Amino acid sequence: MRDCLFCKIVKKEIKADIVYEDDEIIGFNDINPQAPVHILVVPKKHIEDLTKIEKDDVRVMGRIMEVIKDIAKEKHLESGFRVVVNTKESAGQSVFHLHFHILSQRRFHWPPG
Repeated sequence: MRDCLFCKIVKKEIKADIVYEDDEIIGFNDINPQAPVHILVVPKKHIEDLTKIEKDDVRVMGRIMEVIKDIAKEKHLESGFRVVVNTKESAGQSVFHLHFHILSQRRFHWPPG
């Protein structure tokens, strides 16, 4: 996607504070953090949102969960963290490239929102 912010980060056209990267996944600190720890984990392949995941994407979705676990361990988030995926504009998605928010080190409430 030519105008996708996260695709530009993946291509290194836009700088980001990267905390994790491999061939399929990138993780970076959010530029507008909503918690003391706010990391975005993004598949490098452009997938608009959860509803656009295809069968070929299922493996990388599992890898993303593993990466989230590893980042949480590396960042010492043993006391807890929240993972958020907003899907579609009405749910708060503002960048239309699937991404997972890791939020930690503040008190969260339930229900969210």
